[in-house]
Amino acid sequence: MNIAYLLIGGNLGNRSANLKKASLLIDQTCGKIIQSSAIYETAAWGLTNQPSFFNQAIKLQTNLAPELLMEQLLAIEKKMGRVRSKKLGPRIIDLDMLFYNQIILNTDLLVLPHPAIAERRFALLPLTEIASNFLHPVHKKTIEDLLVACPDQLDVQKMSI
Repeated sequence: MNIAYLLIGGNLGNRSANLKKASLLIDQTCGKIIQSSAIYETAAWGLTNQPSFFNQAIKLQTNLAPELLMEQLLAIEKKMGRVRSKKLGPRIIDLDMLFYNQIILNTDLLVLPHPAIAERRFALLPLTEIASNFLHPVHKKTIEDLLVACPDQLDVQKMSI
């Protein structure tokens, strides 16, 4: 059995309902969600002139190979109505694979670990809640250590939903 860490998020529509729906679809089609962080609200990163995001980290137990899991996540995004029109633009749902076991992978479809995780507080903070001692296979630092060293100072607020 494999463990994948995902970050789910979105900033369009009913953000909390969209996260719940995505989690349900992930649990039904990708494997078993064995842990989820709280939901966090964050100002948009990169392309800042858009609504704030809700984000949540998920620990997934899966039998799917990394590329098949990524294909399934993309299919869920499409099923939920995601349209990829502008890089870093507003989206109803975004499903990112952060880690898959300790695999290092670089294909056209998937780069593992997620290449920008060490620079993204909105990903590290919820991930720290469920995997603080997970060792990044490239940086050789725990998620908690990456969060402490993260240069991103974007405000990330834990929601009480």
